[in-house]
Amino acid sequence: MRTIARFGRFAAASRLNLVGVGLVAVVLFAAVFGQFLTPYPPDAISLLERFSPPSLSHLFGTDDYGRDIFSRVLAGAAISVQVAAVVISISVVVGTLLGAIAGLFGGLVDEALMRLTDLFLAFPALILAAAIAATWGGNLTTTVIALATVYWPWYARLVRGQVLSLREREFVTAARVSGAGPVDILRRHLLPSVLPYVILQVSLDIGYVILYTSSLSFLGLGAQPPTAEWGAMMTDARGFVREAWWFPTFPGLALALTVLGFNLLGDGLRDWLDPRIGGRR
Repeated sequence: MRTIARFGRFAAASRLNLVGVGLVAVVLFAAVFGQFLTPYPPDAISLLERFSPPSLSHLFGTDDYGRDIFSRVLAGAAISVQVAAVVISISVVVGTLLGAIAGLFGGLVDEALMRLTDLFLAFPALILAAAIAATWGGNLTTTVIALATVYWPWYARLVRGQVLSLREREFVTAARVSGAGPVDILRRHLLPSVLPYVILQVSLDIGYVILYTSSLSFLGLGAQPPTAEWGAMMTDARGFVREAWWFPTFPGLALALTVLGFNLLGDGLRDWLDPRIGGRR
């Protein structure tokens, strides 16, 4: 109940917070329950209904194969959220582990791990992800691998910096004196202190991961037809903008609102918790 109350105060603190929470809630609801709300199967073809404009029977119209765009947009929400969840999970686990090890042990271990991290950070994120996806073949699996490869260094840098600032604190020194080993220090003392910063970074990154997922699909390096992914749908719609405006509009609008919602939520959490994760609770 206290968590719900805090979240309610966060949402009520700003109109932008409320908008962000509302948009994210709609996206998550569509991702979880969208399969039960679709009026048609996302891949069902009906050539007699090609390019039908928005109507009561097809809320977002139909595409060049007569597929219901509303159903495909709902299916795309599930794909985007699932890919983002997997990418962020891999990035957080790998980045947190390597960053914590580098910060705690220092010396040659820190130097080696941070130079490896710098190697990945030297390239623009989307270009590196596109290069990896193009090398391994375009599909959602390679999209996950490519984006996780791009994102884990940011978490490694974040966690290393926090661990460096904490490892000489009194409670860590006391743990060493009491005979605690490096694993116990990490598990019991350092990681719990770093976790709020990681959660904050996750809230800021989810929207960008979804955007990059659609960007790779739009370039033909991510989801492949007939997968109902927003970027892939906009690629299919490029040649029909004039004769069927709804075809690219609704997938693009879904992507824009989703990214906006997660960005507003992340910015709101940052303002709520900053400057040192000790703000209003």
